Amino acid sequence: MAGGGFSRLPNGRVVVALTVPRPASEGGTVRVLVHAQNRARALTRLRNLGLRAVYLRGNAEPPTPDEVTAVLHHPEGLLWRATPQCPSDADALWRPIRALLRPGRTWQPGPARPGLARKPMAPWRHIPPAPRVRAGG
Repeated sequence: MAGGGFSRLPNGRVVVALTVPRPASEGGTVRVLVHAQNRARALTRLRNLGLRAVYLRGNAEPPTPDEVTAVLHHPEGLLWRATPQCPSDADALWRPIRALLRPGRTWQPGPARPGLARKPMAPWRHIPPAPRVRAGG
């Protein structure tokens, strides 16, 4: 069962923080942060990624201000990191959720891409409507 909590933002959205068992066979736990419209959507996002038995009961472990800042500055709004077992592990970095679900691969940021260039649209050509023919009379 997951332990966690949520924090409501001034704009009505929520940040949900859950402590769940690590999906890989190594054991241990991870802290997952989700930014969504509401709690139900946050849990649905996790379930759609394969974390099926994720529930939020109560608000025992709400996200800290640092966790809220981290998830708000991430483009996907879904982060994780290993739960620190001792104070020296507290410097672990937040990682995107893809790195948790595919442990064989290491995440590296892709190359910076400039904005997608679009071709100018062709001007609309006025096509006159076809004349209507009445049947019968």
